[in-house]
Amino acid sequence: MTEYYLGVDPGRSKTGLAIADRNGRIHYLKVAQTAELKRELAECIQRFLPAAAIIGNGTNSSKVADIVQQVVPELPLSMIEEAHSTEEARKLYWEENPPRGWRKLVPLGLLVPAEPLDAYAAAVLLKRFLHR
Repeated sequence: MTEYYLGVDPGRSKTGLAIADRNGRIHYLKVAQTAELKRELAECIQRFLPAAAIIGNGTNSSKVADIVQQVVPELPLSMIEEAHSTEEARKLYWEENPPRGWRKLVPLGLLVPAEPLDAYAAAVLLKRFLHR
């Protein structure tokens, strides 16, 4: 049976959620409105039954950690340094969604991802945790 981990990139208005296995393979990415976080977390946790939650220590982290504890009080929580996760999330986004057509000719630094990077930042935090 695969063991999953929940990554959470907390924010004021939106929070990134990611599920990865022990090898760091991403199975789920979602950007949730922080106001709807309880419902989104409940659905995600019911589907994957993660062994632990890893939360970034940045903006709104204590409030989001409290929400995670309310939804699943028995789930172990770990805080992890969030510095530079957005830059790493951008890189991960382009690895997972390589540009196509004429966009392949444009340097990645000039391209804008088609979606918010919060879920990819949550995946970056998970990968940091799993690789330490």
